[in-house]
Amino acid sequence: MSRYIKRLAALALALCAAFSLCGCGADERHDAQAFAMDTVVGISAYGPDAEAGIAAAEGVINALDAMLDPEREGSAAWNINHSSENGGAVVTGQVTELLETAQSVYERSGGGLDLTVYPIVKAWGFIDGHYRVPSESEIKSLLGGVGFDKLSFNPMSDSDSSIVSLPAGTEISFASVANGCAAKYAARAMASAGVESAIISLGGNVQTLGTKPDGSNWSVAIQDPENTNDYACIISVGEAAVVTTGGYQRYFTGSDGTVYQHIIDPGTGYPSESNLLSVTVVCGDGSLADALSTALYTLGEDGAKAYYDTYGGFDMVLVTDDGRMIVSSGLHDNFDSSGERRVEYVRRDGEEA
Repeated sequence: MSRYIKRLAALALALCAAFSLCGCGADERHDAQAFAMDTVVGISAYGPDAEAGIAAAEGVINALDAMLDPEREGSAAWNINHSSENGGAVVTGQVTELLETAQSVYERSGGGLDLTVYPIVKAWGFIDGHYRVPSESEIKSLLGGVGFDKLSFNPMSDSDSSIVSLPAGTEISFASVANGCAAKYAARAMASAGVESAIISLGGNVQTLGTKPDGSNWSVAIQDPENTNDYACIISVGEAAVVTTGGYQRYFTGSDGTVYQHIIDPGTGYPSESNLLSVTVVCGDGSLADALSTALYTLGEDGAKAYYDTYGGFDMVLVTDDGRMIVSSGLHDNFDSSGERRVEYVRRDGEEA
């Protein structure tokens, strides 16, 4: 099955529950599909301004796709990666916001999220699809350039612009935050166009705008990492970002039969190894949800719980490799499991039962 078909199936799964209570007439649904941000994009909007809203959302997504592509010469990401040659790069708006979000999660997670792991991701072939297992010496050499703290990030006064620079040999990719950011700003563009009810899916990123036309919550299906044609659970949300990260989303099998998944541990340079099969984060900020889902996946169950307990500000669903789903207490009344996984609810210290 091609990557496109797999992602189209995942998109249909993610959205199927969301449309169970659609209206008609003034609440007629308008749909659009495209391919951007290296994934299938699905947008559905309701009401008389739906078509204008979808067009606005598509424009935002395509613009951010071009801006954040590190392989596109002249993009913001490309300019940052070549900043050592040019004395720095000036970035504005969403790029500044993404760097600030990534920096915060990097520091709080102890490097669980690190955008500078990009050269190692490329070495494994997860960018161009030419999969390979790098040698230990190659990984060791590339690890010398990893570390988000190598990035010099200086906001300019009275402006949303910043001057950014990286040392030679260090490169970043916004892949761990880009889709969440694009979905968030696409939803804002739809709202500006007059849309009050909509849902956007970019791969494992779902962003809702408002509630369903009848005022009820959206129901978002979370893919089962062990059976991607089915779902592990359904989450009921109002306006929110729901972002899922899992090693099952992209992987290859080596000549020795070993399965190598695409989420690279910045500390080792090898695919992340923990007892987590997937992480879903629910919060009000799509960029943050995207960043957190990767960080928590890399941290593993204990690290993810510790992060949640320390910082909060989001809800999560952790699917483990031993048949459990760990669900934060904020989702207790908005969570419906599927299958036979044992559900465990976790609360932050001091949180009322």
